[in-house]
Amino acid sequence: MDHDIRIKRLRFRAWHRGTREADLMIGGFFDAHHERWSAGELDWFEALLEEQDVDIMGWAIGSIPCPPEWNGEMMQAMRAITYVPLPE
Repeated sequence: MDHDIRIKRLRFRAWHRGTREADLMIGGFFDAHHERWSAGELDWFEALLEEQDVDIMGWAIGSIPCPPEWNGEMMQAMRAITYVPLPE
């Protein structure tokens, strides 16, 4: 598949998850990082989109344990973009 077409499809899938919260988290992560991703990282993200939103969001915010196959540099980057410290 042409790279530009793949990016457009991934962007659409990242921003049309079913809930606004998932759209913002997953789509926002995609928009912030995809330009620097390798083909392997694009593969990882594309596979991640097959998972349930509640799981992806839980792994990213740390409310549920992240399976080893998803826990790595890409998930760390997703966690960094979704972390918002609570006021003291």
